[in-house]
Amino acid sequence: MADTCGQVLLGSGLTVLSHPLMYIKVLVQVGHEPLSPTLGRNMFGRQVYQLPGLFAYAKHIIKIDGKSGLFKGLTPRLCAGTIGTIVHSRVLQKCQDEKIEMVASSQKAEDGSLQHVVNETTKEMIARSCATIITHPFHVITLRCMVQFIGREAKYRSVVFFSVVFLLRIAHLIIFFVLSSGVFDSIVTIYREEGILGFFAGLIPRLLGDVLSLWICNMLAHFINTYAIDDSTSHTGEIKNCSQAVTGFFASMLTYPFVLVSNLMAVNNCGLAGGLPPYAAVYPNWLHCWSHLSREGNMSRGNSLFFRKLPAGKTYAVEQKRFF
Repeated sequence: MADTCGQVLLGSGLTVLSHPLMYIKVLVQVGHEPLSPTLGRNMFGRQVYQLPGLFAYAKHIIKIDGKSGLFKGLTPRLCAGTIGTIVHSRVLQKCQDEKIEMVASSQKAEDGSLQHVVNETTKEMIARSCATIITHPFHVITLRCMVQFIGREAKYRSVVFFSVVFLLRIAHLIIFFVLSSGVFDSIVTIYREEGILGFFAGLIPRLLGDVLSLWICNMLAHFINTYAIDDSTSHTGEIKNCSQAVTGFFASMLTYPFVLVSNLMAVNNCGLAGGLPPYAAVYPNWLHCWSHLSREGNMSRGNSLFFRKLPAGKTYAVEQKRFF
């Protein structure tokens, strides 16, 4: 229980610190560009027209909503992080107890072997998938609270007071979230307008992206650690940790389109300006969204918040505050 509590507290702290970054990234992902391009210099020193970066975007939000405006959607995101950490921990422990294996063997797999990596990755995949499915409704509410900034709506509320009570009973961690009207109103709104399926908008591409990212990261790290790193050298442990971080970054870059499509589908046609034309087409499913973004050359939109170049062949519309 102590480990889980520590993970929850650490995760909550990191969530609060990173929330403004995610908020701005989501607005960029849906195509909201409230500031006109300006003449600046790229990383090579050449003069080019650039879109506003992270800090300029943050100043714009603060100018309109104040500093607290950078934390819209924080509460449902904290709920998702807390519940997800607990579910992930419990499911992973259950997989360890049941000795779930992807590659069966009569002998115990050695640490670092391909069989061991595959089995551990399979357990992690199951735990992550369970946590993602259970917390996805909170993720949808978080995104919609953020996208309300575009149309200045107040349809989804996230200002909520909650308490977390930890009780230990026979080694079980019980967490009670006592939620007031904010998140509860958002839940009611989604259920009334879209039914149960509304809580899981964008779930499939999110799951696919998480699973692919996990397997790419772990398998690449395994092959690098096995065939490219000499165990006889000093600081082998640090080098392997570094390779894990590098492969994780590489995997996240490869699977970013799944993140983008998932977030767009979570807000698509939900009654908010950011999910309706002209900001976004109405997509019947996530495959249509993927196809449309691919044709427009927008599969990496929002991937970087620094040195943002103008989209090729696009015209900036001042009134709509986006590119067409």
